Amino acid sequence: MNIIATAGYMGRIPFAPGTFGSLAGILFFYFTSGLAPAWQMVTLLCLIVLAVVSAHKAEEIMGETDPGAIVIDEVAGMAVTCMGLPFSLPVAVCAFILFRLFDILKPFPINWLEQRFSGGLGVVIDDVFAGLICRIILGILV
Repeated sequence: MNIIATAGYMGRIPFAPGTFGSLAGILFFYFTSGLAPAWQMVTLLCLIVLAVVSAHKAEEIMGETDPGAIVIDEVAGMAVTCMGLPFSLPVAVCAFILFRLFDILKPFPINWLEQRFSGGLGVVIDDVFAGLICRIILGILV
């Protein structure tokens, strides 16, 4: 489960693991953007479930609460941010910057969700919600 939770060990990079996890989310966006909308949604939901389960197991293995090496939540958050948008470099860059901003600053209610839940759900829910807010903003801009 660690290989999934760390997005292929990208979370083990010693600096800015969340940024590298978000870049992995851009790859997910690239590879799923050509799917039909229904398949994009199914793939996204599967990713979120996998993120929650793998983050929960990785927390147990690592013996820490939400360790920085777990970046599957950033992948899921980026996937939510980009859901249904056409892939292009400008969209990917805007999505990346916007998501990183919300993920780092964690404005209300994102910070409240992060504190309210624990385990794998607690690791993932704030990033998914940040992604949802970013998706709404991007939808307006695009």
